[in-house]
This record gives sequence, C-alpha cells and structure tokens, in this order.
Amino acid sequence: MSRSSPRKFLLVGAALLLAAALLLAGCAEAPPEDKIFPYTYQVDDLPNGLRLVTVTTGYPNIVALYTVVQVGSRNEIEPGRSGFAHLFEHLMFRGTKKFPGEKWDEIMQAAGASTNAYTSDDRTVYHALFSKEDLEPILELEADRFQNVKYSEDDFKTETRAVLGEYNKNFASPMRKLDEVTRNAAFSEHTYKHTTMGFLEDVENMPQMYDYGLKFFDRYYRPEYTIIAIVGDVTPEETLPLVEKYWGQWQRGDYKPEMPVEPAQTEPQELDVPFHTPTLPILSVSFHAAAYDDEVVDSAALDVISFHAFSENSKLYKQLVIEEQKVDALFPGYYDHRDPFLFSVVARVKEEEDVDYVREEILQTFEVLRQNLIPADELEAVKSHLRYQFALSMDSSGAIAGTLAHYLGLRNSPETVNKRYALYRGVTAEDVKAVSERTFTESGRTIVKLRFDPAAAERGAKGGAK
Repeated sequence: MSRSSPRKFLLVGAALLLAAALLLAGCAEAPPEDKIFPYTYQVDDLPNGLRLVTVTTGYPNIVALYTVVQVGSRNEIEPGRSGFAHLFEHLMFRGTKKFPGEKWDEIMQAAGASTNAYTSDDRTVYHALFSKEDLEPILELEADRFQNVKYSEDDFKTETRAVLGEYNKNFASPMRKLDEVTRNAAFSEHTYKHTTMGFLEDVENMPQMYDYGLKFFDRYYRPEYTIIAIVGDVTPEETLPLVEKYWGQWQRGDYKPEMPVEPAQTEPQELDVPFHTPTLPILSVSFHAAAYDDEVVDSAALDVISFHAFSENSKLYKQLVIEEQKVDALFPGYYDHRDPFLFSVVARVKEEEDVDYVREEILQTFEVLRQNLIPADELEAVKSHLRYQFALSMDSSGAIAGTLAHYLGLRNSPETVNKRYALYRGVTAEDVKAVSERTFTESGRTIVKLRFDPAAAERGAKGGAK
C-alpha cells in the first residue's frame, strides 16, 4: 500500500506568472532583491525542538498541513535494517489507543480531508488538505499519532508483508531495477547505496524485527526531527497556540546517527544487468555529484546542465529521439539530496545494436560540457526556464505546501528557496564548465546496461530469481 501520489503543477497568480513569462521570453530580469517565494511566512521553534512554519497564501478557506520528518532511507545506517523509514509510512496509519486507524479515517473523511504520505531518501512526509474550520481537530489527530502510534506484533507483520508486496511490484519495473543496481554499484559506504524500499533480503526479514521497529520509531519520531508546515488561509496567531497545545508536550529525544561518508570512487564501473521480463535495452550513465546547496554553486549549475544538455529541449534529445529515432526515452536524473548523490542520464534504446552508439553519444555530450562554455543565450534561457517552472508549480495552497516540504526536508526554512533561486540567477558559463570538469570524470563514472535475458526469465519461472 503506497500512500504517495504525484502532484500536478499549473499556474500561480497573475503577477508572478507574468513576471515569469517575461523572463522566459528574455524581456525582463528579476531584480536581485526579488524573492521567488512570494508568500508571507513565519518560523516558530518550540522548546522541545519542533519547528512550525506558517505560510499565509491568500487562497481562501483551504489549509494544507504537511508534517516533514527528517528521516528517510538515508538514516538506515545499521546493516540488515534498510527499509524501515518506508515501513513507518505504513505503520503510522495504524492509529493510536485514542484514535485507532478506523477512527482516524472516519474523522478525516468527515472533514473531507485529502490525506497521503510519501517516503524519500531524506525524509518522510505526511500531508492533509482540508477546510480551515477543521484545523484544530486535525492537528490534535496528527499530534496524537506522532506521539502515540500503537500497533501489535501481528499488525507489524501484516504491514511488513504489504511492504514486501510493494517491493516485488516496484521491482517488476526495469527502471526500478536499473536504479537499484546503479546505487548499489556506485556507493560503497553511504546509505544511498539502497533505495527507499531497502534491500530485498532486509525486507524479507522485517517480520522478525518488531523490537527493532519500536526502537526506530523511538529514535526518529521526535520533535527535533520534525517540521510542521501549515499553509493556506491561516496566520501564525492562529496556528502557533494550537501547535503548542497539541504538540508542545512531545518529548525531545537524544539519538543522533553517525552518517557514513562516501569515499571518492577511484575507477570507472560498467555493469550488464539481465532482466527477467521483456524490455527494450536501458542504459544509464551516472557520476557522483554534489549535494543540494543554497550557497555553493555546484548543485545549481548541475540543474542547469540537466535541462540544457539532457531534457526534451536538448540537442542530444532531438538527435537521438526525434531525428535518428534510436531512443524512445531520454531523461536526466539529478535530484536534490542532503548528501552527495548521483547525476544520471537514462536512455531506453530501441535496438540492441544501437546501445553502444547511444552510450558514446551521451559520453561525448558530457565531454563537450567539460571542454566548452555554454552559449550565453542558451544559458539565460535555461535560467529563465527554471524560474518559470517554479512559478507554474505554485497554483494552490496544497501545491505550495508540497513544494515547500521538499525544501524543508533539506534546509529547515522557506528561505532556502529564495537563496537557491538567487544561485541560479548567478550561474555563469564558466561555473557550468568548472562544475562539469569536477563532476563528469572517468573515475567517478558508473554505467549500467539492462537487457532482457530469456535465461533470467526461465530462472524466475522456476522460482530461482529475485
């Protein structure tokens, strides 16, 4: 049972949209003091370490409540214990003694609330969208489960079996398998080595780990790891007393994980992966890359590279997908992470004999980035696109809260959004070239080729494949 769902991005208010459109057309440049996050917000820290972020959006009556717990698969530092952050996304819907799961659902449905949750490498986020009049009862409901979630050992085993089912469903996808293999090969020490789902053998062993589950919850579901974002038709004068009332007695913990540091990769890797169901060949080219930052330019420059060199607007996409029609999917993968992650390019190739050609064209594109400066007009178009895209994503209180939760999981404050987009404004062609030279090195490269293998399919039919 997955409680994650995609978010659709449409339009923001007329003024912001107009400014973004002008930027995209090259007709205007935002002044340096302009802040791309245009909403009034207030940050309040409770004595127990809980942080409240209240954002007044101007959209009437609707409130979005996003509870960001800064625990994801990154925090699963103990061998044999991967997948527990995602497991608790499930267990948190089991309810408490005061509000069992059925009662929780009943109250949320009576309020007409839309609720869900998702787990990522760096955070677990629980969210609800509802009418303003239901803010207090829903805050009480959420505070209770974050402090008092209760489940039996049988409940625990039921959810672990559900997670195993989700694992098997997800990894029937060749793209999921490709990601799993790439991470496992590229990382030797850091917990980004495994996906959010965890290693299969760990997920299979979960039913026997009830006591460890209690320990995991006790460590991480604590106020110092939690940020509550209340976004919409609200003010801090309304939200702070309610959060203090229902969340203020939550006890701070004392657990601090020692995160492993990934050593530099010293030689290139290239792997061939057999897949058990029919699929076109899929190729990924990955490099170790910088973590999210709102002060150092590297990750901002890599976002520029991602769109410029590998998006649907790129020369490589037009060549491989449209003109030569050797590839039916080409996309970059560089996602914000708290620690250094990977910059990847993935291509699904139509014919087996073209895989090596596509590989060389992708590598040649990286080499061009290392050797040449991006033309000034193309660089400015990409930077304008990034601002325009952000403007389009902020069309409702729910969308604003969802975007904000991403950044709160990285840097705790909405101000990181403004700082990050100020970095984009300042990225130069020289920055892009320098970051390319540092990042796209042969020694830091991992290439994975996934192909359908009839022998793997036969092993799977006999029960011998995982």
